[in-house]
Amino acid sequence: MLIEQPWLLYRAFFPKTHWRFQTGEKAVYLTFDDGPIPEMTPWVLDLLDKYHIKATFFCVADNVRKYPEIYRAILQRGHQTGNHTYHHLQGWKTNTETFLKDVEAAAELIDSPLFRPPHGHIRPSQLRAVLKRFKVVMWDVVSRDYSNRQTAEQVFENVTKYTRNGSVIVFHDSLRSKGKLEEALPKSIDWLLQQGYEFKLIPQ
Repeated sequence: MLIEQPWLLYRAFFPKTHWRFQTGEKAVYLTFDDGPIPEMTPWVLDLLDKYHIKATFFCVADNVRKYPEIYRAILQRGHQTGNHTYHHLQGWKTNTETFLKDVEAAAELIDSPLFRPPHGHIRPSQLRAVLKRFKVVMWDVVSRDYSNRQTAEQVFENVTKYTRNGSVIVFHDSLRSKGKLEEALPKSIDWLLQQGYEFKLIPQ
């Protein structure tokens, strides 16, 4: 559970970040990390169109540089984007100056007030600096679609077991997630809709 739905104690180490949104409505916030890439992101966009729902894509800027037409398609279809650094740097393994320069370089390609640190790893000094410019969005439920130790059915079960009102749910439009995402994402959306959840964009 520490991974799929981080404990309150863990969340306390990251003050002023957003893990879940309090809302009077039965709503969830669907998010995707690490794209855009041609092998996965267009498929995700087509699926979201099919269900008439919107999501937030936390993009790696180097992928935005490589595939600007896919990035534009995300916005043109009414979705949000967020900054996920330029090179998908892990904050804990990167000195603060290098990390912040990478975030700023990403901001030149990703015009968004939203930021999510890769892997959720960020040093206190990095977080303080990023919060001066961005709304930092973590997650309440991570599907673990990226994990070689998870099957598509387990990914789906992570969503059904841990989602609650206001949850920020994370999937990945990445090659590592491809097979599991293609099976688990439609099932997850169907289940969430059956439970009466509305899909909302991250409040800005």
